[in-house]
Amino acid sequence: MLADSHCHLNYKGLVEDQQAVLERARARGVTAMLNIATRESEWDDVLGTAERERDVWATVGIHPHEADKHAHVDTAKLVERAAHPRVVGLGESGLDYYYEHSDRERQRASFRAHIAAARETQLPIVVHTRDAEEDTATILREEMGKGAYLGVIHCFTASGAFADIALDLGFMISISGIVTFKNARDLQETATRLPLDRLLVETDAPFLAPVPHRGKTGEPAFVADTAAFLAALRGESVEDLTQATANNFHRLFAKTLQ
Repeated sequence: MLADSHCHLNYKGLVEDQQAVLERARARGVTAMLNIATRESEWDDVLGTAERERDVWATVGIHPHEADKHAHVDTAKLVERAAHPRVVGLGESGLDYYYEHSDRERQRASFRAHIAAARETQLPIVVHTRDAEEDTATILREEMGKGAYLGVIHCFTASGAFADIALDLGFMISISGIVTFKNARDLQETATRLPLDRLLVETDAPFLAPVPHRGKTGEPAFVADTAAFLAALRGESVEDLTQATANNFHRLFAKTLQ
């Protein structure tokens, strides 16, 4: 068992030959893929793939880059679409102060709306954070004070201190192919100490292809390479790590078991 906890199967580079992409993933032992939405216009296509494919599930949400264009997507709209049987999470949502494609206050409002939807539906939120650790941590803590909710920090590249905050709040942490890059020493150090029962792996395909595929279009099959690297880094067997991360995936995204 191997779960790619975050991919974009309907993005350019994958959607043109989606069936072959899925078959290559299955050939490498991938038994679950989470197809992530980033804007409202994608929701139907992302859901369509999840409806067709038994091992693909979907999220609905608005990426922080898109927050300015989606002020109308509130908690109620997210809750309504999350009722679909193949929607197992909310997001990706969060804060991105690196590119700042959307106003920071609009990003924060959208993020809180997603968390409220996660709390109401009891589905986990998929969190994107880049160059926004302090505000992300503040919002996660404040919202947790309003009532418990579940989630994952996807494509983790933040500090070890932020990892500790996320873990303390009950979040899982997902590691992408970035961990295989030579300049990812800090991330590698953090990844070695994450509890195995709180760890996920992902591709963020078509982005961030891991070594030895760096420079190529990423695809879910490559999660096997990230998992193998991570297992070696942590001194664990590939079998133990892949089984644990798959179990964690289905435990967090529990609707996949329904």
